[in-house]
Amino acid sequence: MREEVIAVYRALMRARKKSFAGDDIMLTQSAKEIRSKFEENRSVSSATDIQKLVKDAKEAADFLLNMVVQARLTERGTY
Repeated sequence: MREEVIAVYRALMRARKKSFAGDDIMLTQSAKEIRSKFEENRSVSSATDIQKLVKDAKEAADFLLNMVVQARLTERGTY
């Protein structure tokens, strides 16, 4: 179970790096938020609850990878 939690934590961190590449503010804030949520649920001991949290984290990583789009500022000043 612990290995699965660590794996999904790492998956979220990789997903944020890919989704927010080049945006230092979002990289920092998303890392803080991910850490905060994992720390908040550190004391959860029920296997059922842990599985639900792992499932939610996997969905969040998938969302970051597939649904978040970073607009880039062009030389003309548009996105």
